[in-house]
Amino acid sequence: MTDRLTLRRPDDWHLHLRDGAMLDGVLPWSARHFARAIVMPNLVPPVVTGRDAAAYRDRILNALPEGMTFEPLMTLYLTEDTDPADVAKAAETGLVKAVKLYPAGATTNSASGVRDFDRVRPVLERMAATGLPLCVHGEVTRPEIDIFDREAVFIDEVLDPIRRATPGLRVVMEHITTSEAAAYAASGGDDLAATITVQHLMLDRNDMLVGGLRPHFYCLPILKRGTHRPKLLEAATSGSPRFFLGTDSAPHPTDRKEAECCAAGCFTAPVALSCLAEVFDEAGALDRLEAFVSENGARFYGLPRNEGTVTLEKGDPLEIPVAVETGAGSVTVFDPGRPLHWRVV
Repeated sequence: MTDRLTLRRPDDWHLHLRDGAMLDGVLPWSARHFARAIVMPNLVPPVVTGRDAAAYRDRILNALPEGMTFEPLMTLYLTEDTDPADVAKAAETGLVKAVKLYPAGATTNSASGVRDFDRVRPVLERMAATGLPLCVHGEVTRPEIDIFDREAVFIDEVLDPIRRATPGLRVVMEHITTSEAAAYAASGGDDLAATITVQHLMLDRNDMLVGGLRPHFYCLPILKRGTHRPKLLEAATSGSPRFFLGTDSAPHPTDRKEAECCAAGCFTAPVALSCLAEVFDEAGALDRLEAFVSENGARFYGLPRNEGTVTLEKGDPLEIPVAVETGAGSVTVFDPGRPLHWRVV
């Protein structure tokens, strides 16, 4: 029985670091375990231009504690007014590794997102020509669409038409949550990939709702019916290069999570690797964990794999910290509600 596992140092291909005091407080928890991360641009105001991205990258690096190494991989927030030339320049210099598509109103700080997809076609065509990936929050936001159906409808109504209209566009379906999304990603070519989060591999909507609402399990896209989780786990543990880790670790002050109208997001950074080792171990797929967390994402983004390593050991249940204290308030750490036996050593 394996009780010690050494992996090439992993990357996080979907991470929220926020800004200011919150950035200072949460960045070390990702930098402890991850060498690089695709950093989300949905600040207020959002990271829209190359100049915005350079300034945000500098703030992240300035917040990194002495002795830690971490590379923020910057993204731009796609709006209907985004300048294709600015995107191309930011990509050519190596500053920006992807552009993020938020449908307007889909999630936290997405009010500036896209409503009319025809207006962003010039940007998408320029990205296809240069190979710059589009990271997609895959949900429609029309009020008549049930929240549990938003992802599947988005694939049919938005994503597939965009890909057909823009040959060569490289797309990452971020934080997929349904069997439909897993099947769509698996059926694509080398220009299509998908990230999967910790919480969607461990939980379903019953975990969030049965016996009372658990606000620290509330995220967007929302947890789905239990029949979807096995398909996500099958995709993550398959070894397919189309699937890789994006934690979507999303810190909010605890009082905003435990509110009458709570914020969406799970702060998983401190326990992400422990959670993943647990579920891969249960699935008999520990030999495929390294591909999921350390190899597939780097290959899709055309980046070298990391040289360092992390080691996990299996033993007594991990003592999960209740919260992380930041200058922006206490942030509750994700606890899946069952023991985690793997720890990073």
